[in-house]
Amino acid sequence: MKSRTFLAASAALAAGVFFAVPQAVFAAPPRVIEVDSSQDDAPATLAQDICIIEVQHSDLSHKKKDAKVEKVEEKKTADAPAPAAEVQMKKVRLTWPVTPSAVRYQVVLLKGAEDKAENVVWSTDQCYTNGIELDLVPYGKAAESYYWKCCPLDYSGRALAKSTTPAPLTSGEVNPTAPLPTTEFEKMDYAPLYPVFSWVPTAGAKQHVVEVYREKPSGKQLIRTLQAGEYDYYEEGGYTVPGRYAWRVRAVDASGWPISDWSPFSEFDVTAPTPVAALGDSITHGGGAMTTPPGYLLYDWETYSVVPVKNLGYSGNTTQAMLERFETDVLPFSPRVLVIMGGVNDYRGTTMGSETVEHLIAIRDKCDAYGIIPVFATVTPINPGLIERYGQIETPPADWQVHRAYINHWILEQTYAVDVGRTVEDASGWMATKYTTDGLHPDYAGKRMIGEAIGKYLSAHFPWITKGLEKKPIVLPEAAN
Repeated sequence: MKSRTFLAASAALAAGVFFAVPQAVFAAPPRVIEVDSSQDDAPATLAQDICIIEVQHSDLSHKKKDAKVEKVEEKKTADAPAPAAEVQMKKVRLTWPVTPSAVRYQVVLLKGAEDKAENVVWSTDQCYTNGIELDLVPYGKAAESYYWKCCPLDYSGRALAKSTTPAPLTSGEVNPTAPLPTTEFEKMDYAPLYPVFSWVPTAGAKQHVVEVYREKPSGKQLIRTLQAGEYDYYEEGGYTVPGRYAWRVRAVDASGWPISDWSPFSEFDVTAPTPVAALGDSITHGGGAMTTPPGYLLYDWETYSVVPVKNLGYSGNTTQAMLERFETDVLPFSPRVLVIMGGVNDYRGTTMGSETVEHLIAIRDKCDAYGIIPVFATVTPINPGLIERYGQIETPPADWQVHRAYINHWILEQTYAVDVGRTVEDASGWMATKYTTDGLHPDYAGKRMIGEAIGKYLSAHFPWITKGLEKKPIVLPEAAN
């Protein structure tokens, strides 16, 4: 679904969705092939592996019974065992922890361990995920003695930290045969309703295929085949049926023919009921620093809540869209408390604040009808200066602050409301530059403040619901602690 040139990645933010590829921005949406899950036998995959049937040797039983067979004793020799075949280093995959607020990474190959300019063999500053696969064939055997280093960069290419100490290139994964999944669903309290599958791609591959399976007593059953781009795929169908799921990815060429093996399966669970859930847009869905998609703990505000929260966010949603998917996306999880945070895609577009409030009232009424406690979170601000500087998001109307203030005034009058918007504001009422890269989405520090505020509020106001809920221990990159 997505191709990760940097400008295309940033342009997707104009729709309120992180990191969409050019196909998603300029052409038809990616094709989702639904597979009939009623069948017990797993259906065929999109690209079948080739089976080569070996021809059986002919039967020799027709030999004459009286044929004379002469036994010849084999000469016993103490031959030395054959040496193991030497493995040629054709590719290597390098990975590193995500750095908070890094938009991209610089990766450098060095002739030796000394970090000096004359040792540089190759470099790139256009790596948009926390890993890269390199083709080493042009360097021959010399690559086996190379070293590598990595440096996190901001949007403008400025270093956010020192480069890593050069390490032998052989410390990476030599000759990988499949893409490497990078999602962290298994570390989350709950898998998101709309997962975003991501991976370190095969060297040179621009297209991938993702398969999603559901575990059944008879084994894994294929339920979806997804046509994806270079780095990730935003799932457009929510997972509401409880159970265990598994996904895998492989690289394909332009015709859909496999050019890699399948990755190992990555699993995630769908559980219901979930006592606390959150309905929202991309700020709830996750992702940050313009190029890191949802699926990483670092940029999900739910990570930092002391109360486990089911993520029902969908990137690009308006409050109208949130209202429309209430029955299909909220009710299957039977939450007792629903955090509602939306409106930024309304006021930065053409929706009046009064219309947004009407939608929020309708959502509140639905909660009341189904016995769900609504907790409203104030709408976060934007930073028009950053939006205009980067030019990748539509410029908001001049009166956006008036509409945001109208929405937040109504929210703070509700029975249960938490003011998260003010925690990331600067003196002018804009989102502070230290909390955002693109001017719209809070990055690591902003998401942390939002998550901590919401978690503290939930714990204080609903102890009869939150007490006893188990929160998974969160292990973040060292730079985030």
